[in-house]
Amino acid sequence: MSASTAIRRTRRVEPTSPTPARHGDTRPKKPRGGFWPTLTLLVGAAYSLFPVYWLVAASTKSAGELFTTSTLVPSFTGGFFENLTALLQYDDGAFLAWSGNSILFSVGGGLAATAVAAAAGYGLAKYDFRGKSLVFTFLLIGVLIPGVVLAIPQYLLLAKIGIAGTYWSVLLPFAISPFSIYLARIYAGAVVPGELLEAGRLDGASEWRLFRSIALPAMVPGLITIFLLQFVAIWNNFLLPFIMLSRDETFPLTVGFYSMMNQGSDQLNVYNLVIIGCLLAIVPLILLFLFLQRYWRLDLVSGSLKG
Repeated sequence: MSASTAIRRTRRVEPTSPTPARHGDTRPKKPRGGFWPTLTLLVGAAYSLFPVYWLVAASTKSAGELFTTSTLVPSFTGGFFENLTALLQYDDGAFLAWSGNSILFSVGGGLAATAVAAAAGYGLAKYDFRGKSLVFTFLLIGVLIPGVVLAIPQYLLLAKIGIAGTYWSVLLPFAISPFSIYLARIYAGAVVPGELLEAGRLDGASEWRLFRSIALPAMVPGLITIFLLQFVAIWNNFLLPFIMLSRDETFPLTVGFYSMMNQGSDQLNVYNLVIIGCLLAIVPLILLFLFLQRYWRLDLVSGSLKG
């Protein structure tokens, strides 16, 4: 037998690479999406977005079409722009004044509540002092008490000092938020490193500098969330401005729409104005959420890279 023949026979009997058996395959399988979870999410999304769709469709209808045609089918006869023009001209531009008041209350109250929450939450998380447990207990009690219960006592207190009916009567109650302080306390305790604070104290840094240079940068993502929650809560709040304010020019959008409905309850066209006004009122919330969410994600990424 020649050498070439032996080599060919040797190659024929060389074992091939084993293929994994079907029953013994240990490769990870790709997860399959469940039908029922997906259906549940779709139903929840439809339930949440249906009121927005209703506002969009109803805002396109004129006063006559609103009560004579289906509000689920948008109108293409130009009713949207007619309603928008009528809303901007209503009571010499009252809608713009109400929008400005809502922005003032929401931005001012949100920033004040965020600043108070940052300082108070940091103090409760990183300092030990006498009565700290008692303060935290009262803070939790404040979280559990609904704002409706406090509206009348707040009005009586602010009326006693003579600022009821002014912008301050709305801004000051919104500046203190027990829930925001609680969130800031939890977040500061989790992300502010105590070792850096101690190192800064050894280097002679003041407590204010430690709070400004170490605590605040680490707390930014949580503070953005607190501001967003406060902005939405103040923007949608009706009871406190309704109790505190008495002049139309100081009303926010929520109270302004209520007064519009009361003054024009016998006029059908006022419903069109309120509907399109409500549609415009949710646009700033959507834009703010998208804008702050972008910075929130950037802060989270930068914080993880620094850590």
